Amino acid sequence: MKNNIKTTLGYIKNKNHTLKKIYDTIAEVYFYYKYKLICLNNATDNRIIVFESFIGKHYACSPKAIYNYLINDSRFKDFTFVWAFRKNKLQEIKSDFTDSRTILVEYKSQKYFEYFAKGKYWITNWRIPPYMTKKQDQILIETWHGTPFKKIGIDLKIEGNVLTSQKKSHKMYINDAKRYDYFISPSAFCTSVFTSSFGLNQLHKEYILIETGYPRNDYLLNYEPKKAIEIKNKLGIPLDKKVILYAPTWRDNQYILGIGNIYDIEKNFLNFIEQISDDYIVILRLHYLISSKLDLKSFQGKIFDYSQMDDVNLLYIISDILITDYSSVFFDYANLHKPIIFYMYDLDEYQNTVRDFYINLNELPGPILKTQEELLIAVYNIDAIEKQYSTLYQKFCDKYNYLDDGHATERVVNTCINSNL
Repeated sequence: MKNNIKTTLGYIKNKNHTLKKIYDTIAEVYFYYKYKLICLNNATDNRIIVFESFIGKHYACSPKAIYNYLINDSRFKDFTFVWAFRKNKLQEIKSDFTDSRTILVEYKSQKYFEYFAKGKYWITNWRIPPYMTKKQDQILIETWHGTPFKKIGIDLKIEGNVLTSQKKSHKMYINDAKRYDYFISPSAFCTSVFTSSFGLNQLHKEYILIETGYPRNDYLLNYEPKKAIEIKNKLGIPLDKKVILYAPTWRDNQYILGIGNIYDIEKNFLNFIEQISDDYIVILRLHYLISSKLDLKSFQGKIFDYSQMDDVNLLYIISDILITDYSSVFFDYANLHKPIIFYMYDLDEYQNTVRDFYINLNELPGPILKTQEELLIAVYNIDAIEKQYSTLYQKFCDKYNYLDDGHATERVVNTCINSNL
């Protein structure tokens, strides 16, 4: 009964902006006082570390990298590690955890709130619910989830996101930053971006930024080549085909409240897939609101949809070419020094009415293409493109990925987490 009421209310509020605002406000007040009460009854435990990735939806990114480092570091043998997942993900993922010191809890459950109230360290790559007030003796480590290409937070001045207003979004970023004790940065470029986009300069909290590199990218520097073959076999990817990874961004302007995502992949990409030779297969890495609507039966054996795979690093290492647009995935992928193509069919509209960019497009380590015909030609001539962009590619890595050396996680742990408390 309780779940049915919750589902119905959630459905109704997502159909109307006003109802959504009222619903969210009431829920936030309720959870604020609920969490306050839980905190009063749970003292901070210096040996509990709580992890969350993409608000409980995935087991991935830098929180995963830090966790795997900690459970293999004898300094933390007496610690308890807590992971929070959404209900469906919890059931799916629980068999992956074999360390006896690790506890899994359901996102926003009673246990979830209790362990956050007790945890000395909170490690996340996105947002912790705003009503969960961190105690003075707790430490929040924000790893973030990518090097920003398109503008974010306070730097975003275009009103184009249907899910939240610009004013509300700016307030969210500022309020989130108020709680951060450490903010991981992969470069001097990102330090500058995070300072402005999260209002750290306004808060006089520039000191929380630590330039260590991204822990999640250690895997890309340390994996053994044979791992790629193992992953292909596990995912059913043919070993004798060239693998193209298509990973476009979420588009703020292609979501309508009450309807959902209206991005048309058939119009913008499927013609390319129909025409490309059988020497290639395409792996899709799309936003879940897009991938859930796809019918790919007619492309069986040619398209593999792994949009829901937790760890995108596994897709990076098995692919030969990345096709993306405004997603930040290319920064991480560049660590592999494989060719990248930027398919920006709606560049003018996106840049002028949705989000502008932090970097000059002339810096990109690959060609910008606007038609599927150009895309097809580029893939067939990828060796020439790789040679053409080799100098620019290295210059790009030297500027944005210079801290990615396979030891970022070690630097983060040694800087942020004290094993002797």
